Amino acid sequence: MTTPAAFAIDSMPRGGPDSSWLDRRLQTDVLEYTDRYDVPDETKQFVVTALDDMGTRNGTHETIAGYVVNLVAGIDKPRILELGAGHGRLSEQILRLHPTAELTITDLDPHSVHNVASGPLGRNPRARTKVVDATNIDDPDNSYDLVVFAYAFHHLPPSVAARAIAEATRVGKTFLIVDLMRWPSLGLLLVPLLILPIIAVRVRPLAAARAVMHDALISHLRAYSKSAFAALGKAADPQMRVEFLPTPKFRPRARALIFRRAV
Repeated sequence: MTTPAAFAIDSMPRGGPDSSWLDRRLQTDVLEYTDRYDVPDETKQFVVTALDDMGTRNGTHETIAGYVVNLVAGIDKPRILELGAGHGRLSEQILRLHPTAELTITDLDPHSVHNVASGPLGRNPRARTKVVDATNIDDPDNSYDLVVFAYAFHHLPPSVAARAIAEATRVGKTFLIVDLMRWPSLGLLLVPLLILPIIAVRVRPLAAARAVMHDALISHLRAYSKSAFAALGKAADPQMRVEFLPTPKFRPRARALIFRRAV
């Protein structure tokens, strides 16, 4: 039976329950290429590769790995689960920065998991890879000290996002999300002018640039606000605790937060 609360979260705007009339219209249900099954895998890999490359150039992977290391400080051999790992660049940085961390590197896309398993990470004794649905994680309760989901949470519609929070905080003590910050309405209107020229210059070949532009526009329209994250946490568990972490000054378009269940 579907409860009224489930209906409410399912229809919640990406800008949160308190979002404005305009903000509620600056969102979309259109899927990104990486979420579709009717596009060639080559197109999906264009996007994943471009995002990984930009993350490497911008230091994004190192920044998120720093969050991870801080959150597991004091744990001898922290068990870490990465959801939506893509090509595994974040996991590489975590293993580099933490000498005893044990990582489970996952993605919903079997091709991405295969690529990671076939590379250096697949041969690392402190890492294992598998295909995982963030809403149905096949691990027992409290299997991990930390679960991390970087720059992919906006792919999930609200009801699915709430289930992912519930699952991540079931298998892990702490759930770290780093994702796009939802821009104010005026900023969202200007996204094509602000973002697309950067992609056009930095991403090659042209086919890859087109795919990244497509997904970048959709990603910004699907990003969640702070109030939306708070509502998602309460939908997962009324006693869920959410904490928004300080955003580095050189990462103004990113938001980092953690969910923890009440003890």
